[in-house]
Amino acid sequence: MTGRREDGIPRVSPGVYLLNRDASPQFHVPILVRVIRELTDRHPPYGWTWIDCYQLDRHGDATEKRQLFVMPEGIRPVHVAPVPYPARRASARTSR
Repeated sequence: MTGRREDGIPRVSPGVYLLNRDASPQFHVPILVRVIRELTDRHPPYGWTWIDCYQLDRHGDATEKRQLFVMPEGIRPVHVAPVPYPARRASARTSR
């Protein structure tokens, strides 16, 4: 996250984030998302914002496009290393 809005709330930069209860009560089961952009044309209540993002699976691949209502101060940036496709198939075969 970089910068702050006029109301002092942090801006949400594109990147990968962990969303849990700190971001919103709706995330009682944490999810990973890749934020595309913060939706600045909407006017949420103080401390909240809308983001345009993709929900990620355990490999870091996008599974669903979503628009989410979150508290920027509660989202946590994370680094998700890409898992090459051959490694995914090899681990699936060896785990049986």
